[in-house]
Amino acid sequence: MRLSDYTDYTLRVLMYCAVHTQDLVTIGELAEHHRLSKNHLMKVVNDLARRGLIETTRGRGGGLRLLKAPGAIRIGDVVRASETDFRLVECFDPGTNACTLTPNCRLKHVFAAALRAFFAELDGATLADMVAAPSASAGAAARGNSIGSAPGRGRVPVQVKGARRGA
Repeated sequence: MRLSDYTDYTLRVLMYCAVHTQDLVTIGELAEHHRLSKNHLMKVVNDLARRGLIETTRGRGGGLRLLKAPGAIRIGDVVRASETDFRLVECFDPGTNACTLTPNCRLKHVFAAALRAFFAELDGATLADMVAAPSASAGAAARGNSIGSAPGRGRVPVQVKGARRGA
């Protein structure tokens, strides 16, 4: 299973806002920091505002910020709202299922259990967990994976917990 780019961008926007709770963040700042299209980010930001996770202020001096505390935003809820399809196999959708093995197949149950476990793990993590300062040992491993500072803004980068290089 692979999450969509849209979900990836959604999580990036939320994580960046969680690090910069004292400031209004601009779409231009997000686009530059993450090297993403402003148009893509505008769609993500509009959706997050519609869902009540961020507030936006238009015009000069405007931007966006979280409406909820980072600890109140579960990663599982964000992923469920951002993704459109969790049918891991054809038989997950009775309306389109044409698999001849369905009556005797146990594979569907294995995949269903795996999906429940996936969301149980995501539901146990909050946005605050994703932007928490790493421990000293994790800091050495995660160095270079900042989500926090935009060029020229004088902010201290925050390392992503358990991040891999190039992710």
